[in-house]
Amino acid sequence: MTRSDKGVPEKVAWVLVRDNRVLVTRSHGRDRFYFPGGHREPGESDSETLVREIAEELRARIDPTSMVHFGTFEIGEGHPEHGPFRMICYTADHRGELTPSREIAEKAWFRHTDRDRVSAVDELVLTALHESGWLT
Repeated sequence: MTRSDKGVPEKVAWVLVRDNRVLVTRSHGRDRFYFPGGHREPGESDSETLVREIAEELRARIDPTSMVHFGTFEIGEGHPEHGPFRMICYTADHRGELTPSREIAEKAWFRHTDRDRVSAVDELVLTALHESGWLT
């Protein structure tokens, strides 16, 4: 698992909004949904991580030149879910259908009202999207 300079576990995530809903995925054996993405491999940049993870999870190709940092979200030490944890979120264009791979049980398009179905850090992103007017 990738960690920040301060030892906080980190994930690079893709934020894709369409029609006032955002793409989320659920892995096999999990109840909660998460933003697609994952942890950096040693020496990887955020863009390299996102390109690799989205290809692995959804068989789509991220255009790294279109990546825009949406925000960095963190839950703190002692959070009941699993703090501390940091998620670095980017919007980006893609090519190809969003087809879940074997590691993904399900993809869905969530509104802000679905925030109780995601992890704590993902809920922070849903709220930020709602407050910015991207989600209803």
